[in-house]
Amino acid sequence: MEQDFKDKVVIVTGGTRGIGAGLSKAFLERGAIVYATYAGNDEKAQSFKSEMGSMGERLELRKFDVSNREMVEAFWSALTEEREQVHVLVNNAGIREDNILASLDETSWDRVMDINLKGTYLMSQGAVLHMMRKRYGRIINMSSVGGRLGLPGQANYSASKAGQMAMAKSLSKEVGKRGITVNCVMPGFIETELIADLPEEQVKEYKTQVPLKRFGQTEEVAHAVLFLASDKAAYITGTSLEISGGL
Repeated sequence: MEQDFKDKVVIVTGGTRGIGAGLSKAFLERGAIVYATYAGNDEKAQSFKSEMGSMGERLELRKFDVSNREMVEAFWSALTEEREQVHVLVNNAGIREDNILASLDETSWDRVMDINLKGTYLMSQGAVLHMMRKRYGRIINMSSVGGRLGLPGQANYSASKAGQMAMAKSLSKEVGKRGITVNCVMPGFIETELIADLPEEQVKEYKTQVPLKRFGQTEEVAHAVLFLASDKAAYITGTSLEISGGL
């Protein structure tokens, strides 16, 4: 089922690296105008835009912290002036700072919750206010299978990802009558830099736990996101879809 997003405006937070870059590319390949946000690495963001070749003409880069209300409001204010309608928001920006709870410092807890969960709240709030006027929208939170499984050493990350799912459930009930759907995608272990720091032995152990015996690819996540962002998914809202190889 091929989705067409020609001339639709799509926002992908954390959209220049890892899964986010894969999502941005997938939307660009289907004709979308993509706003990819990022927090700090200008060189990586510009490199990603260059890699997109001619599609890069439809890729807009925006640098700001999704957990900062003033920056988020400035982004939405400027975007409203630039574009008549925003069709899709993908809340993908996220970080990990792993440690067992007994040793997890408060700064790491706050930072993960701020980016992963507060960022989702602030960006979704801006999207809803914009989308309600057009009575159309797709909001997709990039959660994680960790939000269900609660992986050891990831109390902060797992809590933030479970929070994204709970938020989607509540928000979907608030905005459904306005033609806005809200869903979550829950990737398992996907081959990106987010898990590149895992020790080799831990990687081998995790792969033995996956029924398909491998980690996933960003393209496999993108297929699900494209579907939920499409008109074909108009009757799907408040749900969470796992892409985990069977975990």
